[in-house]
Amino acid sequence: MFIQVETKRRRRTPWATLLLVCLCVLAFVGLALTPAPQRVSLLLEWGTIPANIFHRHQSLLQQLHDPALLRLFTALFIHVAWLHLLSNLLFLVIFGLPAERTLGSLRFLFLFLVGGVVANLMGALSLAGMGRPIIGCSGAVSAVLGTYLALFPRARLGLVLPLGLYMEFVRVPAFLLIGIWVLLQLLFSYAGPSYGAVVWWTHIAGFLFGVIFALVSRRSIARGLRG
Repeated sequence: MFIQVETKRRRRTPWATLLLVCLCVLAFVGLALTPAPQRVSLLLEWGTIPANIFHRHQSLLQQLHDPALLRLFTALFIHVAWLHLLSNLLFLVIFGLPAERTLGSLRFLFLFLVGGVVANLMGALSLAGMGRPIIGCSGAVSAVLGTYLALFPRARLGLVLPLGLYMEFVRVPAFLLIGIWVLLQLLFSYAGPSYGAVVWWTHIAGFLFGVIFALVSRRSIARGLRG
């Protein structure tokens, strides 16, 4: 169990994080209730398929007008494994809530969506020609983690550990929890229901996008906090 430790209370309601969590959960439940053949069709229809984005005989300008690029966005809300969904949403809540309070809801929503699209685009580029869909919000969560780490490099989060009959509260560096998230993604890749399903370039690109976003937005964030 994680507890966010903050030095200051803010009155902003983090509606964007809650909205994103609800959309991902609703999409997951909807897919789970869909018959298997239709579920596969939905994944192919709304997931990011690299082969449909990077056509060898099209210029980059033509590709940017391809409707298949819409799937870079819709793929963010699609999960087919509960472990994948749970790990993404757990860390989205842990790091997304404090990040949203600092960034503001609209800026945070921009970070998640654009960071996720950029991450999926880089993942598709790394697997150009592949016909299997890229799904999940791991790239977008990576962007949130990158921004959080850039904004709060020395942040420590509260962690409640069960030690026998007692619950011990400890404070650990945020980067350690981010490392745990990376480990969970690695375990899902090699021990989950879809072997090798994680596209690592989405994580790397999303994280770098988040760091750059935080550095570029730092002044405007500071002005917003002063106001």
